Formats: sequence, structure tokens, C-alpha cells
Amino acid sequence: MACGILPRSIQQQRHETNSTMNVTHNQGGPATRGILVRGRETGDASGARHAVLTLLDALDLAPHVRVEAGADALGPFVRLWLSDDRVQAWAPAHDTLQLCQTLALDTLNQPGDLMREIVLTLLMGPVAFEFPSLDELVSAVRIRRNIVQAARKTTLAFHTRALDRPLDCWTYDEDRGFTIRPGVSLIAALTKATQPEVSGSLYSFSCYRATEYVILLGIAQELQQSNPALLQQLQTMWTARPIASGEFHEVFLREQGSMEEPLPPRYFVPGDRTWFRNPDEASADASGFEGSWVMYLGGGLFCNFWKLDQPYTLTRKCVEIYHWRHGLYRDDNGDERIDEVRIEPLIEASLNDPAERQRILAVMERYREPRGVYTEAGGCIDTTREFARWVRPGTADLVLPAQ
Repeated sequence: MACGILPRSIQQQRHETNSTMNVTHNQGGPATRGILVRGRETGDASGARHAVLTLLDALDLAPHVRVEAGADALGPFVRLWLSDDRVQAWAPAHDTLQLCQTLALDTLNQPGDLMREIVLTLLMGPVAFEFPSLDELVSAVRIRRNIVQAARKTTLAFHTRALDRPLDCWTYDEDRGFTIRPGVSLIAALTKATQPEVSGSLYSFSCYRATEYVILLGIAQELQQSNPALLQQLQTMWTARPIASGEFHEVFLREQGSMEEPLPPRYFVPGDRTWFRNPDEASADASGFEGSWVMYLGGGLFCNFWKLDQPYTLTRKCVEIYHWRHGLYRDDNGDERIDEVRIEPLIEASLNDPAERQRILAVMERYREPRGVYTEAGGCIDTTREFARWVRPGTADLVLPAQ
């Protein structure tokens, strides 16, 4: 299924063993991988490692987690990362898509396993995930968990032009868009708009907007626990006007990686938002088929907002987008469209033909080209990942704009 929105035109272009033997101290700048936590409580490396892993319910990982304490111009820090031998054994080349299978994690039925996958993939980070406090790290992990759990339940009605929301929670204004009704909980409104098991209905809007709602819901659920004052500000904001598109990205999200220094193509952390680009110029002109915005659910799966019980593997997502070019036609108004019924058997045939599947993946699993650039060498894999900003009182960098 397509997404129904032109992703890059509504945003600014993006940039584009014995554990005690593993402790080192560094007075220079921190190396850039794993998890980096700042604050006065990080001065003792061994103690900080114990504190971090205890808070994350991952103390058993201590023999595999390297730690370094130091200070730089911003103050003291501790950095934790998974040992190279464990990364190679569990996620060679930073391919985290098979991590759950390798470690026999059941993240769908065991919430603790989902948290474990998040912590492990953060510790494997090829670029450091930085936090101004231990509390912010804990909140970040919980937000990712919330996002995954919400994305798993999110289903939309597919319609490239229709837009609707639960009328008891939302109201529409042509200038402002959809806002929540006074007195309605933001968490409840987002849940009813995205989760048919709660509302009993399917609502139509783009997958891009759905990713915003899922991320906002995950953040709001954490704010309810750790920063109620900021949650109230969000509530007030969405009663007056929504934050969407490029502004949403700037206000709520951090971005890691760039066109110049891309993240490893198979490196994903549960709760990441990413974009799969359609590298075929002709079919990318069809409304809704420029690419596909998704959330990474963990376990090698990406959300499918159109078919709740059929999340995407990376392989299926790549093969589906590749075949969009074979469904291109013009409707009675002369507009480009994609006939998804026509291409469904082509997708299945390619998935069931090992040689053809590998041929397609060799094309599609390349990094995408910059916006507006189409070449035969361009694939669909984004160079960056997006995830939530800091949210704790005193350290939050999620700053709401004026209404």
C-alpha cells in the first residue's frame, strides 16, 4: 500500500568477560558509538554501568558491555557500548533485523524482551545515542516501547484523498486541520483515531500522519508518567492547532545519520521512524507512491498501517516498492495512479523466486539518492533514522512553538 503524501516536499531536506577489566577513562572527547550519558552521577565508570543496566533491567549484560568515563567541554560523561565480539555474533555488520531470532526474543508476547531488544540495539549504535541524564535514557527506552506497542495496533482505511477522525474526539477546520475537542484527552483522541480495536472503526489519513500520531502517542504516554506539565502543554496545543509535517519533525524528533555518513543499511532500533523511497522516477510521480513512511517494530518487522496482521519484512517492503513501477497508469483525469491489484501477483512471484528476489534486493537495498535525484544506482534505503527528543523536566529539548 502507498502512503498518500509527498514526504520530502513537506519537510526541509534532511541531513540528508571480567567486566571490571573493560573500564577506561578518557579526558578527551567521547568516542561516538553506543550510549552516552552525561551528569555528575557518571564519574565512576563501573558504578555508572551498574546503575544504567540496573535501571534498564539488563544487569546480566554487564560482562558484554564496555564502559568509558571522562569529561569534555560539556561536562562529565559515561559511554557504554556492546563489545565488538557480541556485536559480531549477534548483529554482524550492525544488521539488527535478525537479533530477536538469534537471541530467541519474543518481543510480541513478552514486554521484557521488547525492552531488551531496544537496549541491545542502542548499545550497538554505530553513532552514540546521547542523553543528558540517566532519567532521559530510561524515558527514551520507554517511549520507544510505547511507539512499538501503538504502531502494532494502528490500522488505517486506505484512501488517497479522504481524511477523517472520530467525531467525538476531533474537529476539523480548513485553516488549522484536525484538532481535539476541548476536554478530550490527547492520549484518548490519538488512540481512537489509530486503533480500531478501541474505536471500532477505521479512519483515513496518510501513513506519514499516522507515524506522527503513533510517535506523539508514545511521547504523551511517557509524559503522563514523567512530565505531566509538558503533557498539559501538548494537550493545550492540540486543542488550538496541530503540529504536523516539517514542524513536527523539528519539534519532536532527533535524527541520526546523514547522506554523507549514512547509518548501516540494516541497523534499526525498535521505535525508529524511517522512509523507504521509491527510486523509480515515473511511478514516484503517482500521488501516494513517492515512498513509504514506517515505524520499526523490532524483530525484523516494519509496521503495515493498512493490514494490521501483515507487518513488512525488509525484503517484502523492498520488493513491493520495486513493483510499483509495473502498476503505473493514468486515470480518466490524466493523473498518474498505481494499480496495486495488478502488481500483487508480481510481488508474490518475485518473493517466491529466489533468483528474482535477490536481483530486486540488489537494486533496492542500496541507499536512496537525494531528493529530486533518480539514477539506476539509487535504492530505497534511507541513510537516517528518526526518534523522539528528550522529555524530562530540566533536560527536555522538546520545546513547543507558540500557538
